[in-house]
Amino acid sequence: MIKCILVINNNGVVRLSRFYEPVHDPHDHQEPAQQEVIRKIYRQVSRRKDTYCNYLEGTVPQWGDETKLIYRHYATLYFIFACTTSESDLGILDLIQVFVESLDRSFENVCELDLIFHSDKVHYLLDEIVMGGLVIDTSITTILDATKEQARLHSKSVSLIANATAGKKGRTGSAAAVRNT
Repeated sequence: MIKCILVINNNGVVRLSRFYEPVHDPHDHQEPAQQEVIRKIYRQVSRRKDTYCNYLEGTVPQWGDETKLIYRHYATLYFIFACTTSESDLGILDLIQVFVESLDRSFENVCELDLIFHSDKVHYLLDEIVMGGLVIDTSITTILDATKEQARLHSKSVSLIANATAGKKGRTGSAAAVRNT
C-alpha cells in the first residue's frame, strides 16, 4: 500500500503532498507530524547521489520498519512514494514513470510551474492513478481520457453558471427598470 506521495523541488519546497496513511506521533497534531515526515524524507533522498539506487527501506520512524521510499529525480523535482515493504520496487518506479508521463502529456512538457498553477489538475490526474493508497490505473491513455472528460465537464459547468448568472442580471435589470418607471 502507498502511504504517501510527495513531489519536492531541489530546494525542499513541497509541490505536491498526498498522505494515504496517517502519521503517528502522540505528541503532535497531524499536520506538524506530516511536516516532520516530509522534512525527514527530503533530507534522506536529497543527500543521495543520482547514481545510487532509487529506494530506501525502513526510513520513516513514524510508520515503522515496514516502510520504504521509492523515488525518481527528474530535473528539479523529486517524485517520492512512501509505501509498505510488500510493494514491488520496480512496480512503484513504473508507477512514478506513468505519473510523470501523464503530467508531461497533459501539460505538454510539464515544468514545476505547471504543478504550482494547475494543482487542481495535478491532483485530479493523481486521483486517476492512485486512490486511497491503492493503484487504480496505469494506462496513460485511460488516465488522460478521464482527465480530458473532467476538464470538459468543468468547462460545461462553468458556462452553465455564467449563463445562469447573466440571466439573473438581465432579469434584475429589467425589473429595476419597471419599478423606476
